[in-house]
This record gives sequence, structure tokens and C-alpha cells, in this order.
Amino acid sequence: MTMGDHLRELGLRTALCGKTHMEADKEGLKRLGIDPNSTIGVLQSECGFEPWDRLDGLHPDGYGHPPSHYNDYLRGLQYGGPNSWEQWANSGESDDGEILSGWLLEHADKPARIPDEHSETPYSTTRAMEFIEDAGDQSWCLHLSYIKPHWPYIVPAPYHDMYSAEHVIPVIRSDEERTNAHPLLQAYYEHRFSKVFERDGLREHVIPAYMGLIKQIDDQLGRLWKFLQERNLFESTMIVFTSDHGDYLGDHWLGEKEMFHEISVKIPLIIYDPSKEADATRGKVSEALVESIDLVPTFVEFAGGEAKSNILEGKSLLPTMRDVDHKHERQIVIAEYDYSVRRARRILDQPIPDCKLIMAFDGRWKYIHVEGMAPMLYDLKSDPNEFKDLGLDPAYKDQRQRLREAIFDWSRKPNARVTATDAQIAARAGGEFKRGILIGFWDDADIAEAERDGESGN
Repeated sequence: MTMGDHLRELGLRTALCGKTHMEADKEGLKRLGIDPNSTIGVLQSECGFEPWDRLDGLHPDGYGHPPSHYNDYLRGLQYGGPNSWEQWANSGESDDGEILSGWLLEHADKPARIPDEHSETPYSTTRAMEFIEDAGDQSWCLHLSYIKPHWPYIVPAPYHDMYSAEHVIPVIRSDEERTNAHPLLQAYYEHRFSKVFERDGLREHVIPAYMGLIKQIDDQLGRLWKFLQERNLFESTMIVFTSDHGDYLGDHWLGEKEMFHEISVKIPLIIYDPSKEADATRGKVSEALVESIDLVPTFVEFAGGEAKSNILEGKSLLPTMRDVDHKHERQIVIAEYDYSVRRARRILDQPIPDCKLIMAFDGRWKYIHVEGMAPMLYDLKSDPNEFKDLGLDPAYKDQRQRLREAIFDWSRKPNARVTATDAQIAARAGGEFKRGILIGFWDDADIAEAERDGESGN
């Protein structure tokens, strides 16, 4: 079950607008005899959501990408060529009319060929507002998923030159990191997307465009908030702004997103709860250890339901958001990654099943289990930039053991028991006795005693 499934059960219309890379289990649908175009088939194919406007982005030429509403929109505006997404929304143009691919970082300082109002972020915002209008008085949950900021790193005017090199913060990296680096990190340093950020001046060239893409989202969210306010929806709509990961952009000698430094794994989470109960903490910053999986139980509770503990591992954040003294119960956060599709696997000659990473973080100590290799350990109190890996330092054996045990404990939790809720299991106790199935009784006297006690004796 997905977020869409849990909320749809509570009577909400759940819709997806924007990016998702979820793909249907076509073999499973075929095995069960489910037509992918049927109502249930579409829901199963679209993460449990109504696909209001799926905009996956990342549609380069030569790639068998799925149909995109956005490409249809561009073609309707007479943006020609075989791939409007790539050649207009994600390319620049030279003075003599040559198309300059936004995939190439050298063109990050160019404005995209498309005007702002027709680019991806405003388009998704418009489509989100159209969904809200379409929903009318019906309760709804909209997953508005912006593709940007994301490569190709190119943004339309006026955002392309709002920022310059002077606005780029210093890179977070140290030569110490590359001295006796963990084998996995050493392999990641060899990836093309890491090595390119070693070029002098590259961050100062690319990050202003990245900042422009963020500013564009800021402006579009302002447009969306105004839309909600004009329809008196701010008083009843919970709004959550978050992300799936950060972006190294050269920090720690890395590109992309795939390790567990704070730059990558610590993501924004801003929640607006319109309820009066949330006034006590409104505007506050919480230091609670939170995982993304806490959001679905939060939404279920906000919608008046009860989270299914046998399916959902996360814990509702409403108590934290509504009680300034509440202590969120999680003491350690967990993150996982599988790098089997990356070049690092081939560099290290790792078996595919062993390409697993698990992070445990308690607010200070960050332990990373690397299957088949030594672990990594960072102390964010003494080393907030995470430059010094203590994974092999004998002085920190106890910390490594403690967090390794925490991962082992987490892995043994009943997080895969999805057949019944705790309440259903409790109600089943003694069920066989009530149905006349007598296990463990010696004689009639034992049965009579059990009947008096209201128990089965098991």
C-alpha cells in the first residue's frame, strides 16, 4: 500500500502531479488478470494515485521514455522538434541560433530557450491549481512533485543570472577525506559525476543556475499559496514541503546524491498544520529525529484515520507539531541505499547482492554499514563537516558496536508483518478454544477452568 492507498480509504481523492519514477509491475498485473487501463490497474500503475499530470522529466533523445503531458503541452504551443522537453525547456541557444544542450554543464549559465511561464515548474503549479479546482468540495491529497532543481542544470530567464559566483558558498571538502579513503568512497571519487566537480570554477558556474531553479520554485509556491488563500483553503489544508535527497555538487569530492553525508541525507521538511492545536509550536524548529516514513502516519491521523501499525513503520508527527514538550520517540534514524547499478560496483568487483548500505544516526554519531567492507563512522559533534572516518579507529569500537546493534534491532522489528493489525491479533487470542479446538487440555476440569477464566489456556 502507498500513501495514496491509505488516504483513499479515508475518502480522500488522491492525485499525482509531477515527477515520479515508479513503474508498474506489469508481470504482476498480467498474472492477476488486471487490465492496466482499468480503474484498479491505473491506481496500481501510478503509486496508488490518480495520475492527474505525470511529468517525469528526464526525457533525453534516444530514451524510451513514457508519454508526458508536458511534452504534449509544449507541442500544443508550437515548440517544435523531435523532443520539446530537451530542445526547448532544457537547452540554451547561442547567438547564431545553435541549440546548446543543458545536459552539458558548460551551458548552465545560459537561459533556457523557453520562457519562464512555459517551463516545468510553472507548468506543474498550474496543473496543481487546476486539480484543486476540479476537486471542488471533495477532500483531497495532492502529491505535487517538482522535478527541479535537478539536472539538466539550466533555468529560463530571468532566473538564469539572478545569482553569480559570489553567492556560492565554499565547498565542503578536505584533502583529509582522500587520505586512506574508504574503498567505496574511493570508487565513487572515480565516477564521472564526481570528477567533473573537481574542475576549477565549476561550482561557481553551475550553482547559480541551481539557485535560480530554487528561486523559481519559491516564486511558484507563492503563486500557489495565494491561490489557496483566495479560496479559503489555508484554514483546512496541511502543506508539507520536503525533498527526496540533497545534491553534493562537489562537496566531499562527490557529485550526485548517494552517500550519507549531511549534504545528501539531511533533507528539508517544513510542515504547515492549519489546526488550532498546532499554534503552540507554530514557527518552531524541531530537532527531533524524523524519517520520511513518518509522513504517511501523519497524514492518516490528520485525515481522521488510524495508521496501520502492521504496515506503516513511521510514527505520526502530529504530537510533535502540537505539543511543545512532546518527545518524538525515535532515537535513531535509518537510511538505506543500493549502489549495484553504479560503476563503483564494477570498480570494487562487488557481488550485486552485497551492494547495500545502511546508515544509523543518533543525532551525533553516524554509523554506515557497508556490506562486505569495513564500516564508516563520523562524530558530528567534533567533526561537523564529516571529514574524518572513524570506521577503523579502535578508540571508537564501542560506538560502532552500539550502532551496529541498533541496525540489528531495527532489522528484527515486525516491519514486514502486513497480514493483520495488532488489534486483530489481540482479538484472535484464544480463538481456537472458542471454535472448539482444544489444545493442551488434560481433562474436562481443565476446560471448565478455562471457561471460567475466559481464556484458552494457551
